[in-house]
Amino acid sequence: MEQETRERWNQVVARLEKQFGQKPDLNAILFLIGIRELGALPEKNFSKEEKVNLMHIAVCKLLSYSGFYTLQGVDQDGWPLWEKAIPLPNIGIFEQETMLRQHVVEYFERENLLD
Repeated sequence: MEQETRERWNQVVARLEKQFGQKPDLNAILFLIGIRELGALPEKNFSKEEKVNLMHIAVCKLLSYSGFYTLQGVDQDGWPLWEKAIPLPNIGIFEQETMLRQHVVEYFERENLLD
């Protein structure tokens, strides 16, 4: 990861740590992005399946920046529906995490969530 992106990633983590009182990992950040993209909190806690779906929403949103997914609309419950636009590259886990971190930084910048 480039030095500038690494610094911006650390800013994202620091901002969320300040807001929530603990340092988030990538999965926690994906969960938060998923909730934000859903746009609503349920009256009850999310089920395990819903938590996985929220993380999927976040990954699709992030990878849409590189053209891998496109938003098709929302389902009857208001959940975003994403469709794979182009095949994902065959890369290792480290490269996958690096790509997601870069897109998380881009998300926070696009959404004006960084100071």
